[in-house]
Amino acid sequence: MIKKSLLAAATASLALASAPGVAAADELVLGSFGGSFADNVTACYIEPFKAATGADVILKLGSSSQHAAAVRATAGQSDMDVVFADDAFAVQMANEGLLVQLDRSKLSNAPEIIDGAWGADDAYVAAMLGATTIIYNKDTVTTPPTSWNDLFDPKYEGRVTIGDISGTTGWQFLAALNQMEGGTLDDITPGIEKVKPLAKSSVLLYSQADQVVALFERGEIDIAVWYPDRAGVAAKNGLPLAAAYPAEGAVGIRPTISIPKGTAQEDLAHKFIDTVLDADNQKCFSEVQFIGSVNKNVTLSDEVSAIVPTGEALDKMLFLDPNDMAKRLPEWTRRWQREVLR
Repeated sequence: MIKKSLLAAATASLALASAPGVAAADELVLGSFGGSFADNVTACYIEPFKAATGADVILKLGSSSQHAAAVRATAGQSDMDVVFADDAFAVQMANEGLLVQLDRSKLSNAPEIIDGAWGADDAYVAAMLGATTIIYNKDTVTTPPTSWNDLFDPKYEGRVTIGDISGTTGWQFLAALNQMEGGTLDDITPGIEKVKPLAKSSVLLYSQADQVVALFERGEIDIAVWYPDRAGVAAKNGLPLAAAYPAEGAVGIRPTISIPKGTAQEDLAHKFIDTVLDADNQKCFSEVQFIGSVNKNVTLSDEVSAIVPTGEALDKMLFLDPNDMAKRLPEWTRRWQREVLR
């Protein structure tokens, strides 16, 4: 699919360059996650977009929290035209009035997108469906984990990594533990108490997803709270990784795409988002990134379906209200810094 996309992109680019009356290329700044995500965004989304529009795309890499902080710091004058961010952070930006309302009339693929992908007032749209779950090394972990509690097994002490709360896996894992321990979103104390020893013994409280790849490559960890899509890409590149979905339920992720206020490229930004929502491009990205699609017309291969949550794992998945979480995360972060890191 990537070869097909790149070939189509190259052909269209040549046609566009030779067409009479074509204006000089515009430029779009895209806030993206790094690593394999950025590589696959380039292959499946940026190349077809460049071919269709003649526009250049500049990548600005970072995490959801970093992108949200950058949009917030520029207060409606963002230096990014389009931004990928997990839904809780997209809601934060929307609630602060920092995002442009998406115009579905400019998105030809909007009718093909699942209803649950759209944010309130169309402030953003989910671009894919992922999860926070357990990833393990098949060579060193011979019995696949079945519960979040398996991470606390003494045999894995000093061989586990979990995310810092500044990243999506960090707060989602905390929410999952809290629910497992009988807590509520109004009372995160059970989760805080549960995670403390694991955080202290963790090889790294990572803040960037691709830090985990290096830990697995160097043999420093056997198990991680991580993303199945990143694990799928790493496995395809030779690492002996597998995803396990805990009986208590993994946590669902809806990485979104949005347009920050202040962009001078609003029309071009809509064209890029429409490119992302296209069924062929969605399938291309899902197949190489091992992540779920939001376009109803996409059917995934058996290889990808083995990594992404389906069936019972999907039914048990915890999807947290992004509006609710956007309000709670600042206090959760303060408690994490005050009680877990000390």
